[in-house]
Amino acid sequence: MANKRIACWMSEKKIQKINWIEFENTCKQYGFGLFKLDLNKSLESQGTFCVLLHKLTDIIASADQGDPKCANLIRRVENFITANPSLVVLDPIPNVRQLLNRYISYRKINSTNLYKYGIFIPNFCELKSSNLHELGNQLKNAGVTYPFICKPSLGHGSKQAHEMSIIFNEKGLIDCKTPCVAQSFINHNAVLYKIFIVGDRHHFVERPSLKNFQASNEETIHFDSSDVSKAGSKNSLTVLDPHERVVKMKPDADVLRRIAVTLRESFGMDLLGVDVVIENFTGYDGFPDFFDTLVDCINNKVNAKYDNKLDRLGDKFIDQIAQEKIDS
Repeated sequence: MANKRIACWMSEKKIQKINWIEFENTCKQYGFGLFKLDLNKSLESQGTFCVLLHKLTDIIASADQGDPKCANLIRRVENFITANPSLVVLDPIPNVRQLLNRYISYRKINSTNLYKYGIFIPNFCELKSSNLHELGNQLKNAGVTYPFICKPSLGHGSKQAHEMSIIFNEKGLIDCKTPCVAQSFINHNAVLYKIFIVGDRHHFVERPSLKNFQASNEETIHFDSSDVSKAGSKNSLTVLDPHERVVKMKPDADVLRRIAVTLRESFGMDLLGVDVVIENFTGYDGFPDFFDTLVDCINNKVNAKYDNKLDRLGDKFIDQIAQEKIDS
């Protein structure tokens, strides 16, 4: 296969977080060339490539919110993908769009069979009204209980996407910034597990999370989720109260595998990150050999697409031979 170039687009901030030289060397080991795609130039002018590896989530979100510049960028990328059907895209833009809205992605996860394995999403609903009485009824009908987390419906595209609140009582409903997703808070002893999914492999790491809370007369707590749950975070919201004694348990590897396999298939994506908490047991940082795993995933997808193309050419050739025999 002559054309084995990977076009990669990430924000400059994300590029600085990864070891580009190591990534480039890993690509070379698999026979791939790697280059940074420039969205400000025509994609056609940057040479042929067989893989588009991107982190366009925030640009897609801004485009869908009406930003004309971002909309034009995404339109050009989508037109290029359509014009090059053999291009391997990680991940397809329509599939990435499923993750932009928290309510839509939660509903999609709820439609899977994970519940059969005791895996569930805490009760949730989308709040759009500014009428407190209506909000209370919506919460009740959806089985959302206090305390609950109030999350912006849009999960990407701005700093505001990470600004959340913990609502402890009916009085706190006035703090809901609609449109938002309200989700029952599940006590999980200030620990979450982030699953990184790369193709058919996955890896998980432990991260700090919110401490345990109960319904009370407490005032609403506002926080930035990116500050609370990042690696090495030191935040008062992640420190358990002194009276709480916790026996630390490790997550079940089979359960995490089930989550990874199911969500990869459901969303039709090869690069996913999922947060998992274990109820009341009283950018791919931490993924070992990430670049090798990523490029191996890319290589498998390129080979699969190339093999399918050869199969189609073979079928066409056989049909031609058969037709010639019939004609003769």
